Amino acid sequence: MKPRPLRLSRRQFIGAGATAAAPFILPSRIWSAETKPNDRIQLGFVGMGTQNRGLLDNFMRQSGTQAVAVCEVDTTRREAALRQVERFYSERADADWAGCQAYVDFREITGRDDIDAVVIATPDHWHAIITIAALESGKDVYCEKPLTHNIHEGVAVMAAVEKHKRVLQTGSMQRSMTEFRVACELVRNGHIGKVERIECSFGPPGKPCDLPEEALEPGLDWDFWLGPAPERPYNSTLSPRGVHRHFPSWRDYREYGGGMVTDWGAHHLDIAQWGLGMDESGPVESIPPKDGGDRGATLVYSNGVTVKHGGDIGVRFHGEDGEVAVDRGRFAFVRKGEQVAQFLGRDDGGSLESALAITGRDYLADPEVKLYRSNNHIRDFLACMSSRAKPITHEGVGAHTAICCHLMNLAYYHGEKLRWDPSTFAFTGGTGNADWLTRDYRGVWKVT
Repeated sequence: MKPRPLRLSRRQFIGAGATAAAPFILPSRIWSAETKPNDRIQLGFVGMGTQNRGLLDNFMRQSGTQAVAVCEVDTTRREAALRQVERFYSERADADWAGCQAYVDFREITGRDDIDAVVIATPDHWHAIITIAALESGKDVYCEKPLTHNIHEGVAVMAAVEKHKRVLQTGSMQRSMTEFRVACELVRNGHIGKVERIECSFGPPGKPCDLPEEALEPGLDWDFWLGPAPERPYNSTLSPRGVHRHFPSWRDYREYGGGMVTDWGAHHLDIAQWGLGMDESGPVESIPPKDGGDRGATLVYSNGVTVKHGGDIGVRFHGEDGEVAVDRGRFAFVRKGEQVAQFLGRDDGGSLESALAITGRDYLADPEVKLYRSNNHIRDFLACMSSRAKPITHEGVGAHTAICCHLMNLAYYHGEKLRWDPSTFAFTGGTGNADWLTRDYRGVWKVT
């Protein structure tokens, strides 16, 4: 199978210089109740699996948006996404909607002049390539986590956002959940004293793909699914047949993802970064577990704080004067040996909302450090498209969190203690290998 030749769209031939010089500013009236058709945010969606079908529905329900394009290399999922869009607008009798186009090649979307933003939920090995293509063509981007497949790509995406003056939101939506913001505000305002260590609970690192060959799924462009990844025979574990309802296990394999370290780690390590105030930085060491297992790797920060892979809840901050534990729908705050608030399940009584309200009233009524408040991850992105401000999980947040995940995986993969300079994105002290920061790209697909 040969990779298909790179075809540049008309917009890519023209170049992105004019777009970078004069970023597209959405008029404020798009947020009003009566939105004119030409003022609506035109959206294209790439990768129409379970995650993006949910995002598609959510974006279409937001005021001032229109879904006008979907892209998917599998015929059944592509056609199902098209029907999803058509059904949505037909049920609302939206006379102003001009229809939706379905594509196999994402460049058909990034090359369209009428599309304002691209929503990307492909397997991880495609994230950076599609993101950068969209940025270069003057589009804003909502890309699922982890933002990139490797460290090199994280640096490249940050540079592309800066160069083309676009808005990017990473899909690390836990920052738009109240329990995580309250937890991090407690930590940042010193309510558990000096932070000593953090535990983050998620599954194992990635592994090399060793799946056997299966009969190729009809209607799937398998070569395009692989894209920059190594050529290998088809297996339905990577691209399940038809319109599946689960989250496929391509994420378990290094060629396409990074195991649960980059999957759930991109959520929980992101909260650790937020609580430590390290969004523009990161750890200085990554240490593998002593026993060589698939838990126990540790990130070390310059202030001595450690973040260990393990524990019994999503994120647990340990400080000199107490601790904060948080996960989706769960929260606990202990200060100086006394439980201030807790909701870890129905057995606790009360509710998550009451536990957060008590904490906010008694400890965060007038905090010195007030973290970015977003109550809806998608609306935050759309609002920032209008204001041109940085959204809650902008490219710097998404890339630095992904780099934390990749550094942890590299410690697992190579079994070595790695020293790291987060300001230069380079190994230090004679550790590591620069080749580990990137990957071998297949065919025309490159991130330079």
